[in-house]
Amino acid sequence: MFDDFRQNLDDKSFEEEPEELSAEDLDLAFNEPQRHFLGMTAPQRLVIAVMFLLMTCMLGAFCLLVTGRIFPPFLG
Repeated sequence: MFDDFRQNLDDKSFEEEPEELSAEDLDLAFNEPQRHFLGMTAPQRLVIAVMFLLMTCMLGAFCLLVTGRIFPPFLG
């Protein structure tokens, strides 16, 4: 097993020189459309994050009400 690793280290195949890119490849590389995380822009991601925050706060408050940890003063 270790002999295989040593043989692989002795091989110089991974040190080959990289291929040169043609002009067409360079044009394609620089003209790629801008990628967005999950396909959304920054304002769209902000809206989603705020919605998740509000849902978490509302569900947490509802859970506290249901378990009786807090009691709203207008019901007393």
